[in-house]
Amino acid sequence: MSDHDSSASTSQIGDFDEDTNGDTNSELEVDRDDGHEKKDVSNSSGFSSSLRAVIRIRQKYQAMKKRRQDLALSLTAAGTQTGAPIRTSPKIFTFDPLNASVHSSLESTIHQRKKRKRKKRVLFPNSGGCRVPPKERSSRAKYSLYLLLAIVFLQVYNAIENLDDHVLKYDLEGLEKTLRREVFGQQGAVEGLMSHLQEYLSTYVHNKPLVVSLHGPSGVGKSLLGRLLAGHFRSVVGEALVLQYYVLHHCPQEANALHCAQNLSALISHTMEQAEEEEKIPLLIFDEVEYMHQDILDALLQLVATKKSNEYLNAIYLFLSNLGHEQITKHLLHNSSSISATASGHGHLIKELTPILRNTLDGLHPLWAEADILPLGLLEKVHVMECFLEEITREGFYPDNANIERLSGEIEYYPIVGGHEYSQTGCKQVVAKVNLL
Repeated sequence: MSDHDSSASTSQIGDFDEDTNGDTNSELEVDRDDGHEKKDVSNSSGFSSSLRAVIRIRQKYQAMKKRRQDLALSLTAAGTQTGAPIRTSPKIFTFDPLNASVHSSLESTIHQRKKRKRKKRVLFPNSGGCRVPPKERSSRAKYSLYLLLAIVFLQVYNAIENLDDHVLKYDLEGLEKTLRREVFGQQGAVEGLMSHLQEYLSTYVHNKPLVVSLHGPSGVGKSLLGRLLAGHFRSVVGEALVLQYYVLHHCPQEANALHCAQNLSALISHTMEQAEEEEKIPLLIFDEVEYMHQDILDALLQLVATKKSNEYLNAIYLFLSNLGHEQITKHLLHNSSSISATASGHGHLIKELTPILRNTLDGLHPLWAEADILPLGLLEKVHVMECFLEEITREGFYPDNANIERLSGEIEYYPIVGGHEYSQTGCKQVVAKVNLL
């Protein structure tokens, strides 16, 4: 190959490189270059085979490029007419930028998508329409809540029914009727005692025993009240679970006080164990406590205050004594004008006398600190007449009012104060006088 040919080929290759690196979008330059190259190809038939191969590759590339441009124009025209999205073929072996129209359409599409993502709230018109609130959906958890409330209601109702059944077992309504019918002039004490029993017997599990101490002068109905309670509880819990302890009968000698205390503790323990087996609450009545010795009081204090086991917590202790009767008599005689015969008057009397008796009894023995104090007041003449009527009817005599007034007049009374005539011995002499008829 001559120097002229090599220089010509070098110039052709340089032209080819300049054309490929130039602006491919100008159709005039492409046509000019094509014509020039065609003339060079026709005039130089003696070029080397490598140069001809390069020329053929460039021609094929130009042809493929024209076809792609024609196809893109046709697709753009069809998309504008039918409203279909513009589709372009991927650009292979080229780094030409996108058309301005395609680029702007892509940017608008991306911008619209971003707007749609941002606008998540529901906007209502400013005028002309009514805003409809969103429809509330019922939650399934609401039905579970209703079921839970129903279960709790049934449990509480069942517990109340069990408490009522436990109280009905002791027949406290019948006991209250008996006490109101048999015990005269002690409405306040009866109501207080029934309130303690009702509260304590409403359940079987307790943290301490019930200890009630009745105090009053002689003949006001303490022993009668104890006998009525013992008879009622024997009928509902059994003979073995009711203990009546008379100090002057069971332990008259002070020298035997320690031995009596030991025997009493063993007897109470046996009663408690039997009551625990039968799931019942026993009744322990101690009469004439004013004669009770120190050792017996100490033994009772250990049983009442010490929590040995559960069976010692489920029991009713009833103490009957005339301790503090001087304070009761003095208070009634000095305040008789303010005392009414109604139930509220008796309740007010108990509230006034309880702290007075508490101060007196706390100095005698620590046992009284564990007890609930209930004072019994003096009996009036009308109450003594009721006692005579009850005893005469029980003995089978005709209830003559003149005879009853005559017998009640033989009883000694305190001077009339505030319209009240109190008996000095209560109903203690009623039985003896009726027996003389």
